[in-house]
Amino acid sequence: MPFDVDPALVDENEVKRSLRAENAAATDVAEVLADAKASRVSGRHPGRMVLGADQVLECEGMQYDKPATRMEASAQLKALRGREHSLVSYVVIWRDGQRLWQASDTALMEMRNISDAFIERYLDAAGGEILNGPGAYRVEEFGVQLFRRVRGDHFTILGLPFLPLLDFLRENRILMT
Repeated sequence: MPFDVDPALVDENEVKRSLRAENAAATDVAEVLADAKASRVSGRHPGRMVLGADQVLECEGMQYDKPATRMEASAQLKALRGREHSLVSYVVIWRDGQRLWQASDTALMEMRNISDAFIERYLDAAGGEILNGPGAYRVEEFGVQLFRRVRGDHFTILGLPFLPLLDFLRENRILMT
């Protein structure tokens, strides 16, 4: 299916600060961000369906953002080690200023009690890509070794409730049934 990428340029940090000041749940934060992205881009593309998505990591009431530096990535991994956290992914579809559809899913991830030395070796091997998502890991690569248990859909972990999205696209005859 052909698609274009058009960044929404939403100030995610400001949106998160505002929502967290209201003690918003991770699902609510992911929804608002996905919605803000899709609604903004929808205005630039009349008649076209626009997908917006976001993901929020929460561990024991604390929400984690994408780390900005290796030092922040290391701190996140140390905070998550030996603990279970949830990874909430949210997706919305907009067209012509209206939300048509939304879905969310949550994966539960239990990290092993990894050593500081393992974290540093992992960060060396993973490179800058780990700064592209909350938690500083990529389970589709070497990052799977950080985990003891993963419960949930693989696509949700990657950042998109993909199977519900495919159902929506088939139901709307965008994809073949």
